[in-house]
Amino acid sequence: MPRLTNKIALVTGGASGIGEAIVRAFVAEGATVIISDIDPKVGEALAAELGDQASYMHLDVALESEWINVTDIIAAKFGGLNILVNNAGITGNEGGSGRPHDPEHTALEDWRKVMHVNLDGTFLGCKHAIRVMRETGSNGSIINMSSRSGLVGIPHQAAYAASKAAVRNHSKTVALYCAEQNLNIRCNSVHPAAIQTAMWDEIVKKGNPDKMRAATPLHRFGRPEEVAALVLLLASDEATYITGSEFNIDGGILAGSSASPE
Repeated sequence: MPRLTNKIALVTGGASGIGEAIVRAFVAEGATVIISDIDPKVGEALAAELGDQASYMHLDVALESEWINVTDIIAAKFGGLNILVNNAGITGNEGGSGRPHDPEHTALEDWRKVMHVNLDGTFLGCKHAIRVMRETGSNGSIINMSSRSGLVGIPHQAAYAASKAAVRNHSKTVALYCAEQNLNIRCNSVHPAAIQTAMWDEIVKKGNPDKMRAATPLHRFGRPEEVAALVLLLASDEATYITGSEFNIDGGILAGSSASPE
């Protein structure tokens, strides 16, 4: 039997990159998946390709009103929510602004924009997933996408690194709260590094790809499908004793002390 049969899943930032890979893995394993994103063209095309098991809903993760709307619709239409993947995120460098993101020169506006999407979006997702899972009695798994940057300092990605570190810690808080409340809801964080996506491509353009690969013990960049495989495990009933944990998927970067790519 597929590993996510009868599961209802919501994946934010699900139209492309790691999010798309997660959506495809979930559908392949029998889940009904709601793809949320701010790009309706790409999101609707992916849902159409995947068929009846997938649908698209617009969601700006920084807006609580949109979270309330989306989770209420899911509860009414599907009877509950079993899996939330808080995957939507930004580095702050999207659009080629070229503005600095170091601790000395980052504009407060840029700092807040990254925090709104990466941290507020994760907080709101957890908040309203817990509400719906509690109200509908669903067994739940919340998976928050952090980053290698949430475990170490990144000199020129101050806001991004800070937001992802906060996501890591909030995941543990959510896990402990749900356990304290006797809710059958687990929460874990995933920490990718050097995964070949459009976001990573922007970072690679500013550096030396060969040097970056050499700094990774496995001497290559990761694939979105490899992250999706880990998320699939955490979403499944095979991981019912795993909560409050963090999972690095970085080709061995954090296993050593040598310099590594951002």
